[in-house]
Amino acid sequence: MSESQKKQNFLQGTALLAMATAIVKVIGALYKIPLNAIIGEQGFSYFNTAYDIYNVLLMISTAGLPVAMSRMISQASSLGNYRQVRRVYNTARGIFLGLGVVGTLLMTLFCKQLAAFQGQPDAWFAIGCLGPSVLLICIMSTFRGFFQGQSNMLPTSISQVLEAVAKLIVGIAAAVVLKKTTQSIPMAAGGAILGVTVSCLVSSIYLLGRFRGSFKDLPDSGDAVSSFGDTAKGLLTIAIPITIGSAGLQILTMLETKLYMGQLRSVLDSTLSMPELVSALESYRYSGDPSALSREEAIQFILDTRKGIYNMTQTIFNMPCAFITPITISIIPAITAQLTTGDQKGARATEESAARITGLICMPCAFGLGLLSEPVTALLGGYSGDKLVLATQLMSVLGFTIIFNALVLVTTAIMQAHGHVNRPVVNMFIGGIVKLVAVYILTGNAAIGIVGTPIGTLLCYLTICALNLFSIRALIKDAPAILRNLIRPFLAAAVMGAAAWGAWYGLKLLSISSRLILCALPILLGVAVYVVAAVALKVVTREDCLLLPKGEKIAKLLRL
Repeated sequence: MSESQKKQNFLQGTALLAMATAIVKVIGALYKIPLNAIIGEQGFSYFNTAYDIYNVLLMISTAGLPVAMSRMISQASSLGNYRQVRRVYNTARGIFLGLGVVGTLLMTLFCKQLAAFQGQPDAWFAIGCLGPSVLLICIMSTFRGFFQGQSNMLPTSISQVLEAVAKLIVGIAAAVVLKKTTQSIPMAAGGAILGVTVSCLVSSIYLLGRFRGSFKDLPDSGDAVSSFGDTAKGLLTIAIPITIGSAGLQILTMLETKLYMGQLRSVLDSTLSMPELVSALESYRYSGDPSALSREEAIQFILDTRKGIYNMTQTIFNMPCAFITPITISIIPAITAQLTTGDQKGARATEESAARITGLICMPCAFGLGLLSEPVTALLGGYSGDKLVLATQLMSVLGFTIIFNALVLVTTAIMQAHGHVNRPVVNMFIGGIVKLVAVYILTGNAAIGIVGTPIGTLLCYLTICALNLFSIRALIKDAPAILRNLIRPFLAAAVMGAAAWGAWYGLKLLSISSRLILCALPILLGVAVYVVAAVALKVVTREDCLLLPKGEKIAKLLRL
């Protein structure tokens, strides 16, 4: 195998992807935060409506197949059967292309019908602009699945950064130009999302260049190779249950949007008079004459604004969750390779290491966003008044949801690596049903309103997390101790959260008004406290550090 294809171990791959994710998230913040200011909450809600539909088609197209590719390529590579590696790639490519073409046609040809279904007819242009991305993502996934199956995370990491940079430049520029030339918020939202499509094209071109060299350099081997039919059957056997689970959850999320928009519309229509609607418009700083709007138009604007604020808090919520994905991407081929060679002890060690790293990342993020929801949303969302009150309530719930979301991602990956792909599907479906029921009941209550939506999300992930942990103990012999490895990160994060909240409250008492100071100083203090607490509690072991690049120096620095 060539130098560029040398395998990284699990934590090295995770570190590489996490570094790329950090860069991508910084760029993403530079993209979505000013975008929210450019197109407003109304335009931002159109942007996210398009994304919700896109995610459903994306999950159907790509959720299961990359995992299946990664597992099957990892198995073949572990045995030195590079003819089978080629066969897996070629088979998966044909399946990906077919799914991508269908998904793209659905989004582009039926964009108006999809927008109307979501209760936001003006989002059709954004949906149409995003359509070609489905095909491009499918193409990218074939390349990423090939590299990840060999535990080579570098091409994926670089492509993610290129994708983020292109999205930032094209998306912001197109949004500004279209808003200025058309004076249309829906058109500006479509321009913003056009950046996603262009970024996927840039990333695909880069991955194609890297793939050509790596595929050509695969060693020749005389081992037996499965037929295309058997390989396709193997891929689909792994991919279909995963796809049903992931796409099912995304479909439930899309239905959730339709449910809560309908419930909120009914509540507003039945409880507020026209003068009260006008007052709500003024509190949300409607730029025109509120009295000139019809009742239906006034309700739609309020709904779009509230959904836009919720979508912004979801964007913040997704930032730390994205750092867990590198762990799940890395552990599947790592565990699969260990199980293939009969290294049960090594597989368990990898799983428990993944749990510790997950806790190390998700716990401080959860306590930080949950307890500092007001200064974070004020700074990143630019909210004040009634918008800030709503954003704070939404972010407080979503913040602590991070813990359970992270655990769902990791526990699902562990089961998938062991070949138990059906149980996570059932667990996700049960959690999704819990979410829909909770959202329907809670958002129909005028006193709770849209805050019922993140509460439903919390209950959903809590349910799936509990079911996944029970399933791991029932299905996996010598199951990893997930919860035991999360106690120390939890305690360190709790200490950090108390210190950060106390600092913010103290600044408020001193009448500090700067949003940057109110947010940055408590976070900086929290980071310092967390590092000290994590080292004191030995959250990360010396063995974990030794698996990282420069691990010996890191372990020595932390005195492990």
